Amino acid sequence: MTAAYRVPDAFLWGAATSGHQVEGDNRHSDWWAWEESGRLPYRSGKACRHLELYPQDFALARSLGHNAHRLGIEWARIEPEPGRVDEAALDHYVAVLASARADGLEPVVTLHHFVAPAWFTERGGWQQSDAPELFAAHVGRVARAFAGKVRWWITFNEPTVWAKHAYVTGDWPPCVRGQWGQSLKGLRGMMRAHRLAHAAIHAVRADAMVGFTHSAPNVVPSNPASPLDRVAARLRDYGLNDFLFRLLGASPRRWLDFLGVNYYCRQVVRWAPRGRAVLLGEDDLRPRPGETRRFSDIGWEIWAPGFTAVLRKLSRLGVPLLVTENGIATDDEALRAEYLVTHLHAMGEAMRGGVDVRGYLYWSLLDNYEWTEGFAPHFGLCAVDYATQERRPRPIASLFAETCRSGMLPA
Repeated sequence: MTAAYRVPDAFLWGAATSGHQVEGDNRHSDWWAWEESGRLPYRSGKACRHLELYPQDFALARSLGHNAHRLGIEWARIEPEPGRVDEAALDHYVAVLASARADGLEPVVTLHHFVAPAWFTERGGWQQSDAPELFAAHVGRVARAFAGKVRWWITFNEPTVWAKHAYVTGDWPPCVRGQWGQSLKGLRGMMRAHRLAHAAIHAVRADAMVGFTHSAPNVVPSNPASPLDRVAARLRDYGLNDFLFRLLGASPRRWLDFLGVNYYCRQVVRWAPRGRAVLLGEDDLRPRPGETRRFSDIGWEIWAPGFTAVLRKLSRLGVPLLVTENGIATDDEALRAEYLVTHLHAMGEAMRGGVDVRGYLYWSLLDNYEWTEGFAPHFGLCAVDYATQERRPRPIASLFAETCRSGMLPA
């Protein structure tokens, strides 16, 4: 067993949230419109009322030893109609940032976390040629309003996940099914928008750290001895973990000051009889003799060594990494604690080998609205009673606080 690993003093420790999932009443967004129309199975409603309870949530995070917090800025609040800026919404987010800093939390700001203004999506969203310029104009406005208050910026959260759900499986706005071409076009638009946003933010703050977050599963073949399974794994890994950076441009490092890494699980694939890669899930993946495989409440396989592998792989981009999401949906608190400890150790193994990781933000500070899963999955360091909006720290919150304060990753 390896020894414990101490992170650098400037390491960012904290948790993550996203605007639509915790704020509530995001009435001018595409998600709200689709929720209210019945095109989505659950309504976010008041969510965690973070829109008004943010001072209490930041104080809670600080009491748990955090020195950073990832939060979302909702474009739909700031620009509820095309070209109309809600100055009160901008002032609100300025106050949010001031509150975070007053509690000693370094803000990590996400500008697009799957949600856009309803008007933007209704006019064609990322399929429109001027979409990147519209987003960049919004980002420039926000950057000027936040001048000096934010160094860490995330333009997009998990573009590949958004593209899949919006245009392939069709369960997220604009709820289009089976359109791989539109999915690719949307990704191209997002990557162009990222480049424009990167420039807009740096025009305001030269030392800004601007990146996006990438959903990075550890993809492995079901049977490592099978050439076809290995090919299936390579193809899926390319599509999920490599292709997006090709869309960014010839030199991704030019447009990434860091990369946000969202890691949750391993994906095991085999080659199907008709020649397409198939993801194996909890029901059809059989452990080998002596092995035990476990899954979260939403069916994601728990595999901490995959975290080390993913961090090593993504470090080849040559930019610093920031773990922007890592956590588990479960009501088994012993399993939640084991997940945290083993994944912190896995991150330490990557850092011990030279991978430049600048921080770790657990998903999530609070139980929240988990998109088409509703409020049932429980990811939070803190449970939320949605009737009273009481926050109750789980045992894992104290366990994580010890690591945040000591800076020591477990052996």
